[in-house]
Amino acid sequence: MKFISLNKSYINGEWTEGLSPRRYDILNPYDHSIITNVSLATSTQLEGAFETAKQVQKEWAKTSAEERRRILLKAAEYLNDNKADIVEMISRENGGSQIKANIEHHLTVEIIEEAANMTDEIYQVREVPSGMEGKINHIHRLPLGVISSISPFNFPMNLSMRTIAPAIALGNTVVHKPDVQVGYTGGIILAAAFEYAGLPKGVFNMILTDLEEIGDGMLDNPIPSLISFTGSTPVGQHIGAIAGKHLKRVALELGGNNPFIVLSDADIDQAVNAAIFGKYIHQGQICMCINRIIVHKDLYETFITKFVERAKSLPYGNPLDPSTVIGPLINDRQLEKVQGIIEEAKQAGVKLALEGERVGNILTPTIFRDVKSSDRIAQTEMFSPVVSIISADSDEEAIEIANDTIYGLSSAIFTSDLEKGERFGLQIDSGMTHINDQTVNDAPNVPFGGSKMSGMGKFGNPWIVEEFTFTKWISVQSKTRQYPF
Repeated sequence: MKFISLNKSYINGEWTEGLSPRRYDILNPYDHSIITNVSLATSTQLEGAFETAKQVQKEWAKTSAEERRRILLKAAEYLNDNKADIVEMISRENGGSQIKANIEHHLTVEIIEEAANMTDEIYQVREVPSGMEGKINHIHRLPLGVISSISPFNFPMNLSMRTIAPAIALGNTVVHKPDVQVGYTGGIILAAAFEYAGLPKGVFNMILTDLEEIGDGMLDNPIPSLISFTGSTPVGQHIGAIAGKHLKRVALELGGNNPFIVLSDADIDQAVNAAIFGKYIHQGQICMCINRIIVHKDLYETFITKFVERAKSLPYGNPLDPSTVIGPLINDRQLEKVQGIIEEAKQAGVKLALEGERVGNILTPTIFRDVKSSDRIAQTEMFSPVVSIISADSDEEAIEIANDTIYGLSSAIFTSDLEKGERFGLQIDSGMTHINDQTVNDAPNVPFGGSKMSGMGKFGNPWIVEEFTFTKWISVQSKTRQYPF
């Protein structure tokens, strides 16, 4: 299988063996077979990667927009040329179905191609008026410097590249730490693509390691100007606290408790179709996945009957099988955590419409019904094929229930009245709302990000440009100024 031999960190343009005496087995979550064994990088190696990134950043920032664009598109070419191997690795390492793996590959290439459109955003000069006679105000957009990038296990290529590609396009350098569970799809393959593209040494550095080795080294190192993180809200809060102490910028995309709302006038069959996809894509292990389904009381029983029947029929098994929809959760620990939450809900008297079963590392769909918004399971991000269905007495109450959460990432509304849908969409406190679609939508040219405890900052062009650059004001006094003293 391609890429297997590249089981090392990538520092200063070199494939580098980790110096820790500890090693890590990257496993296939479906059958626990070992894909490879990697040596972990140490905190000293991480510090060296930051120093390297700092040393080369100024020179990289001087490269032309055309050169940066050429390199990015060459990296995209590598990913396209090796699509079959990459899709297979996503399924083996990440447990993603063939559908998920192809979606992730496509999104990753799209992100790079959109980043190539950003390369001329730096060094643009804008002139703004001055009330001072003879003063000219120039506003410059400059590279930010070094960016610290931390990505999760669930969509590792896509969620890594949405930081890395714009950062490089805008003249920054990057030190990137993927979740080592998905070291290939979160880091190694990306490094191979940039190596193929001829990216200068040190512009992109990728570290295979864990917290036992580096602690908060990705956060409290004085070199990076921004920390980009996608993952859980508790970890995001920890990062925010450290970044605040050091006055570092952050781009945080965190947890979600995403509502899927079926209003009284919805097309119920299409709503079921959308909800099945938005809940069960990648076993529910996506921050945007549907977590709560809120249905108007007039459609409630019909929706549940149709949704349960569809969920029961979803094929599960080996993600390398093209027919598989439900694959494994990422590891035993995550599966046992979810099973504990399910048992707690059952003990609390929450009613099951469909009880799933554990098959190896797979959990089949589990559906709770008649859930109250105050129930713990309705307030918990499940990150699994578990969903809560809640009845609403009115369309207005459905919106109130949707907002009854500390999170605000994505949401969806089904209705035959598009004007009402958009009006209600504006009332939902989330970064994204989709009318007559499900909650899992992404594109490189939209403002992707949440509200409340779901994060800070926006990804997507042009919003990421503001995040990853520094704006500087230079004034030029062209006429002699008279001072009052």
